[in-house]
Amino acid sequence: MTTRIESLTVHTRRIPLVRPFVTAVRTATHIDAMLVEARDSDGRSGWGEAPTSWRVTGESPQSVTAAVEGPLSEAVAGCPIDEPEGTSRMLARALARNSAARMAVDCAVYDLAAQAAGMPLFRYLGGTAAQVRTDMTLSAGISDADIAQMVETALMHRDAGFGTIKVKVGGGGDDVATMKALRTALGDDVILRADANQAWTPEQAVHVIGAWEDLGLRVQLVEQPVAMDDLESLAHVTHSVDTPILADESVWSLRDLKEVILRRAADMVNIKLAKSGGLREGLNLMRLAADSGMTAIVGCMMESSVGISAAASLASAIEAGSDTPATAISAGRRFAHDLDGGLWTAQSPVDGGATYEAETVRLPDEPGLGISALRAIS
Repeated sequence: MTTRIESLTVHTRRIPLVRPFVTAVRTATHIDAMLVEARDSDGRSGWGEAPTSWRVTGESPQSVTAAVEGPLSEAVAGCPIDEPEGTSRMLARALARNSAARMAVDCAVYDLAAQAAGMPLFRYLGGTAAQVRTDMTLSAGISDADIAQMVETALMHRDAGFGTIKVKVGGGGDDVATMKALRTALGDDVILRADANQAWTPEQAVHVIGAWEDLGLRVQLVEQPVAMDDLESLAHVTHSVDTPILADESVWSLRDLKEVILRRAADMVNIKLAKSGGLREGLNLMRLAADSGMTAIVGCMMESSVGISAAASLASAIEAGSDTPATAISAGRRFAHDLDGGLWTAQSPVDGGATYEAETVRLPDEPGLGISALRAIS
């Protein structure tokens, strides 16, 4: 008898952050982790997470709950657990947008499928390595005191074993002085990245990135320098600087990535499950990027180890399915993904799942995501 999905349940956990997270668009001191549990007819539980942000996905805890308990539950009820791709397509047709809510259910469905197949999710997706690397993010700064604090924090992370530091810029401070101070303090071996979160005009982007290049600061990449829907400006920046440009908010779907590739609007793409709506579309984006010769990394939002476990599983599949470009090798290390979200949370809401050892995200060998139970948050 075919095992089928019986129910979806939303669990909410408010988790404090270890320190405030500041970007060009918001400041956060906690996250409301929206966890979805999919139960099948054999009694298994699959897990997924819906990161919520009005400014990114346009979703809230209330909207995720309504989407999961309504149309998404109706879409998956009775679906066989060994056909996650088909179930994922039904989720995409069940409602418009709501990509984070779809991500949670989609990942829970794939978790069940991998459990039924008796293999870890990363292997089910085509990955071979049970670990990937992540960068560590520094919050945006404004004042000289902020720069000093960022340098101190960066040194702490370097000494803890992080080889790639991502700097939030565009918050109103002196981004040239900030990056110069970080490069001076960190030395040559640490990789520096920048993420403007759409904060710059194209003129500002070219000016700041050009200044970094003139100073020889060796910034590895700049993420989403301009507004997400302004591909003309994104292409202008990409063609005006030597530093690789990483499209993030500009790419949610295959259609978006095809347009970016057509316009040569970016050199790289950041795949986030909260944008793609889950693993099926994330895999499709991965394949299109590889076919187009574009480097893809996997990113995250402010999410717990549940969402990170699924994202790191996709990252393992990306590394297994493509040859890492020579330009992506630095200091003898493979290109880092952007999966530090779980390091910002003070507690994990589950037992099991991905764990961190400095910059290494380790995936469990247990079937699926390896999550065994839900925890209370103290």
